[in-house]
Amino acid sequence: MIPNVPPKAFSFSAVIVGYLLIDDLTANEQNALGNWLMLVAQVLCTNAFYKQVLQERCMNNFSNNPNNEVTINMLTKMVEALKKEIDELKNEL
Repeated sequence: MIPNVPPKAFSFSAVIVGYLLIDDLTANEQNALGNWLMLVAQVLCTNAFYKQVLQERCMNNFSNNPNNEVTINMLTKMVEALKKEIDELKNEL
């Protein structure tokens, strides 16, 4: 989880870590580590973007679907049936 710090401090922490790594690594090692970190960042960005796309599609489909009321009623009945089943199982114990 990302810490709850101000954006400037969060960015500055990355600068500090970067400068600390410079002294202990050769130019090739710095290049390899930098490329690896960029790949990690690209994977995170791609995954987050794709989740946003799916969430947007879901919201658009739900808001544009004329069968929403039918779906809600069906889900409500399913929840009620599950609650009833749980209560029956509790009574059996």
